[in-house]
Amino acid sequence: MTHELVNPETLSSAVGFSHAVVAAPGRVVFLAGQIGEGPDGVLVSDEFVAQFDAASANVTTALEAAGGRPEHLVSMQIFVTDIAAYRANLRPIGEAWRRHFGKHYPAMGLFEISALVEPEAKVELMAVAVVPD
Repeated sequence: MTHELVNPETLSSAVGFSHAVVAAPGRVVFLAGQIGEGPDGVLVSDEFVAQFDAASANVTTALEAAGGRPEHLVSMQIFVTDIAAYRANLRPIGEAWRRHFGKHYPAMGLFEISALVEPEAKVELMAVAVVPD
């Protein structure tokens, strides 16, 4: 049995990665880092919260394409290029989170990094889900 690579057409083209991987033989789903880009691969905004909102939507789109739902998330890593911007926007970030993930909060880590692969990206979300059989 091999891993199932999932790349929904509603997200930007997956070049050198898959948006989601369902590991065999179970239903563990590894979600690639998602930034705040639309299906065309262009960032939706230069604003931190808008990028967080779009990245969250991309995580749920990839997860749903793999047969999961937000409540199946067990781990998430949040990478930001400006921790002060994250802290300054806790309320709207929380609203975006609940819009996409509800009140489900998996094990998480928040990391400030110097840059992301996309130079204008300010946030990237990476997650793991376990989808029940």
